[in-house]
Amino acid sequence: MDEFQFRPSFVQLPALSSFSGEIRLPGSKSITNRAFLVAALAKGTTRLHNLLKSDDTRYMGEALQKLGIDIEFSDDFSEAVVHGNGGPISVSGEPVDLFLGNAGTAMRSLTAALTLGQGEFHLRGEERMSERPIRDLVDALRCLGAKIDYEESEGYPPVRIVADGLNGGEVSVRGNISSQYLTALLICAPYCKAPLHIHVEGDLISSPYIELTLEVMKSFGIEVRHEELRDFYVPQGVYTAPAEYMVEGDASSASYPLAAAAIAKSKIRVLGVGHDSIQGDVAFVMVMRKMGVKVEIGPDWIECDGTGCTLRGVNLDLNDIPDAAMTVAVLALFADSPMTISGIASWRVKETDRIAAMSAELRKVGADVRETMDSITITPPAKLQGATIETYNDHRMAMCFSLVALGGVPIKIMDPACVNKTYPRYFDDFNRLAK
Repeated sequence: MDEFQFRPSFVQLPALSSFSGEIRLPGSKSITNRAFLVAALAKGTTRLHNLLKSDDTRYMGEALQKLGIDIEFSDDFSEAVVHGNGGPISVSGEPVDLFLGNAGTAMRSLTAALTLGQGEFHLRGEERMSERPIRDLVDALRCLGAKIDYEESEGYPPVRIVADGLNGGEVSVRGNISSQYLTALLICAPYCKAPLHIHVEGDLISSPYIELTLEVMKSFGIEVRHEELRDFYVPQGVYTAPAEYMVEGDASSASYPLAAAAIAKSKIRVLGVGHDSIQGDVAFVMVMRKMGVKVEIGPDWIECDGTGCTLRGVNLDLNDIPDAAMTVAVLALFADSPMTISGIASWRVKETDRIAAMSAELRKVGADVRETMDSITITPPAKLQGATIETYNDHRMAMCFSLVALGGVPIKIMDPACVNKTYPRYFDDFNRLAK
């Protein structure tokens, strides 16, 4: 897998007024990384189709290869043949060091999965990763017998794992910090030494991502019984390779062209995801409808007709779709009244503190913004202003704020290559459709 080496310092977007056409989405990052890991633990060979080629998926794929998993990639990375390990991953001899960039899913899920086998592992990432909490997951794994140490700051990566299998039984994990903790426990649970009952304490944020995890596990032969996404009962078993597995288009990435058409009062058709999707961010369609936009959805496509629409300012609890909620925050710039977006406490522990970052950059383009620990209130500007947008090495900041140019003002996006995390060709696609 090639490195993404070229990193321009900025991209200058001119004042734009139209965004129309048709676009096929890249594969889902969330599904790609889950499928990689589950296929690696499975018995048999899986051919994965429509993979996302991005920084986050590259880190996961390279980590699995370094751990001894036989993965054959197509030249363009759109497909991979994963020869499953048939069980937990073990190594002998020297410790294995894994660098995972700022890929939260890879860090959390591998931390859990590597406790299942034998060997010593060191997991680290970029500087921001050392600020992203992992304590709740580590505490849960320790309760199940895992030996995990923090190598720098208590409660944060990098971590050292001395693996000797993971007990089953019962364990609790908080659900209000990151759904990735629960995803990590669920994925590794079939290989525990006894069936595992996971209890979620408090509110569970981003619950559609848990349902996505359960769907991927089901595709590989493990069905999890749960009670209202509060208590999960995972049987012992072995993942079974399904031979072929298709990765959907990325529903989070669909939010950008759909919002662009609404802002520019144009039409767009997005291919690769639709009402049959297993991803929670398809709910962005319902958000747009609440805001007064005409959106149609089919089995594997979504069409937005923004012509003649007036974006309504509505208050929304977007706890279930925190990634797409960032796109909604930019749509709020064009609404007919102030909007409050709540249920987004998880923004604080993402690639950057997204509530603080979004507030700062929205103010640059003229909005009045108020923030709390889990909400943001945006009053649209009387007149939109051009600005230079800092992206904080956060791919979603870059993609969201590119949309502001469609309001007829020039926008300069700093460090645009941060989109390599999930959507490397984003600005190519954007420039092709925008005028």
